[in-house]
Amino acid sequence: MAGETVAELMAELAALEDPRMRAVNEKHGDDHGVNLTKLRAVAKRLKTQQDLAVELWATGDTAARLLALLIVRPKAFAQADLDAMLREASSPKVHDWLVNYVVKKSPHTEALRVLWFADDDPVVASAGWALTVDRVAKQPEGLDLDGLLGRIEKDMKDAPQRLQWAMNHCLAQIGIERPELRARALEIGERLEVLKDYPTPAGCTSPFAPIWINEMVKRKG
Repeated sequence: MAGETVAELMAELAALEDPRMRAVNEKHGDDHGVNLTKLRAVAKRLKTQQDLAVELWATGDTAARLLALLIVRPKAFAQADLDAMLREASSPKVHDWLVNYVVKKSPHTEALRVLWFADDDPVVASAGWALTVDRVAKQPEGLDLDGLLGRIEKDMKDAPQRLQWAMNHCLAQIGIERPELRARALEIGERLEVLKDYPTPAGCTSPFAPIWINEMVKRKG
């Protein structure tokens, strides 16, 4: 249906709220109770609508911002726009979707990676590390991988949670992708023991870097 307004969509999102789901999400810092499958169905109906997405984002509502991120045109944003959006993305899910669905598809990915990586705010820095993980996997040329391992070795143990997770992912990615650095990545992971005791559901791979690295290398054959 074309021409839907922000007010109409906000009412629709409110009707999709499930108090039990909100309670679960709030444990992870996400203040919404909308089933994400249903949210994606709304986005599929709306298709890409940049102006509407900007209006939804401006509401500050978490569910509305998640919907906005599914209907934006990533290449329509200036670097400063994306930087400002990340810094006001208080919900972890909004933060993740912004980085993965928008920033990674924008022409400003590398500039923002460098900017955020060096930021003093650990949440902002975690986005820089997340983009670095992507580069390790897809375009490692030009990255100082030894330097990254040194930084992880020095800072990961005592880093705030979101930054710690991103650094740990980078450690695992380097170990998985770079055979010449694998032994060092495994040794760092074993010694720091970050996420060693993280409860992992049956059938899922532990986020503890040595287990993660070895499992993914084994799957690669």
